[in-house]
Amino acid sequence: MSEAQTSKTGYLLLEDGTLFYGISAGASRTKTGEICFNTAMTGYQETFSDPSYAGQILVMASPHIGNYGILHGEQESASQTLRGLICRNYSGTAPGDRSGCQPLNAWLQQAEVPVLHNIDTRKLVQKIRNQGSMNALLSTDGLDLELAKQMLHSSPSMHGQALGRMAGVSAPKVYHNSEGKRVALIDFGFKDSMARILAEAGIEVQLFPYSTPLETLLAWNPDGFLLSNGPGDPEPLTEAIALTRNIIELKKPVFGICLGHQIIGLAMGLSTFKMKNGHRGVNHPVLNESTGKGEITSQNHGFAVKMEDLLSHPDMELTHRHLNDGTVAGMRHRHLPVFSVQYHPEAAPGPHDSRYLFQEFIQQL
Repeated sequence: MSEAQTSKTGYLLLEDGTLFYGISAGASRTKTGEICFNTAMTGYQETFSDPSYAGQILVMASPHIGNYGILHGEQESASQTLRGLICRNYSGTAPGDRSGCQPLNAWLQQAEVPVLHNIDTRKLVQKIRNQGSMNALLSTDGLDLELAKQMLHSSPSMHGQALGRMAGVSAPKVYHNSEGKRVALIDFGFKDSMARILAEAGIEVQLFPYSTPLETLLAWNPDGFLLSNGPGDPEPLTEAIALTRNIIELKKPVFGICLGHQIIGLAMGLSTFKMKNGHRGVNHPVLNESTGKGEITSQNHGFAVKMEDLLSHPDMELTHRHLNDGTVAGMRHRHLPVFSVQYHPEAAPGPHDSRYLFQEFIQQL
């Protein structure tokens, strides 16, 4: 039997009415979400298990996805938060050649993630890049197109969604016990790699929800605080912003990554904005303003701190600048041990140019 006879057709409907047909895989579902694209050429397992993709339908610019399967233990979180996956060539059944390896398609089916492949992803990425982020609907279960249009029309915008409230732990949880310094990781949907780097350095790490009372944090007596990455709009996370403001006043070391970086900015009175496309990939160039050196970074965000607010703030200064569009990639407090970056120094997947930031944080503890 030919592929044409066995393949099931699905479709992608964009907010502007553009329609793409392809071959469906993964879970048989209809999902809506903000469509975005990732430019990484490897590391799809880490990408698909990044909680920062909650609420999004992801287009992979790399043409080959699934070639080496899924190896349990290498994911960045326990669940896959993607709303859907779009790719060109899909090897969903490839088992890989490593023990403990699972086919990608089975993994995504378990996570109820629909997949659409055999799509002209170059054309789709160019459209998103030119027109900006928009909502989309991915259907692999045969949903009537007219019903799909109604469903897409009523789907919420990413702007204003406090997804960071749902992505993290709901109660304090020990990540790593040790006799070393203590770091309280405020969890908005953290990636395992960033906590693992601290643990490997002998740091005791405990996860705390975004709404943890300051008294609970102080009772644990941490030496420093790490504000994690996470999905959605930072502005609605009012409890996290208030908590961060109180944490900064303790004058202990604070390190923010991605969403945590944005929350530090809001806690300091800076503003954030929704980007046209966001930055998602492992090849984003950043300039370290202090050293004059360039870094190739891993990034995944759709919001950013406003540059004009940062440059006019008396207590905050720019430390890193994104070289593609000039947006804020890092900042620090002029007088307190508080700093943050918009990208992912744990870089899973991605280059390790920015791992030094963890060492700087650890040295401050």
